[in-house]
Amino acid sequence: MNRKSNGKKKKNILGKRSAYVRSCFPLTKVRRSRIHGRGVYAARLIRKGSRIIEYTGQRVQEKDAPDDKDNSHTFYFALSNGKVIDPVVDGNDARWINHCCEPNCEAIEQRSRIFIYAIRNIEPGEELFYDYSLQIDEPVNQRTKKQFACLCSSSKCRGTMLEV
Repeated sequence: MNRKSNGKKKKNILGKRSAYVRSCFPLTKVRRSRIHGRGVYAARLIRKGSRIIEYTGQRVQEKDAPDDKDNSHTFYFALSNGKVIDPVVDGNDARWINHCCEPNCEAIEQRSRIFIYAIRNIEPGEELFYDYSLQIDEPVNQRTKKQFACLCSSSKCRGTMLEV
């Protein structure tokens, strides 16, 4: 607790100011990515362990999720309650976070919600990534690995976005 020498509690001026800064200066921005299409970038320093953004969208039962054969790059987030999050309907900027085999973020489920957290400090202008570790309903083979090819170019790239 912050105290003056006379034992009285100080007002938390910085707390109010830092809330103001957070509300006026967004943590992320979306722009063109070198990896794939759009990407999400740090607009200011993001510290390790920070909750960055919630992955939002319509929640539907996995069996009822639209199966768009023409768009193989819309991925649903599977939740432990059997539902998936479809970012096409009511989704936010989190849907543009790209995959990397050497990520700087991770997705964590909390009470049937998905939040993206920084797993290390992320500098302003740096693109945000997490490892998709996609699970598919067919065998993982050369054809499916190619279908879900990874474009991250990381030194730890495994060549696919699939969980292997």
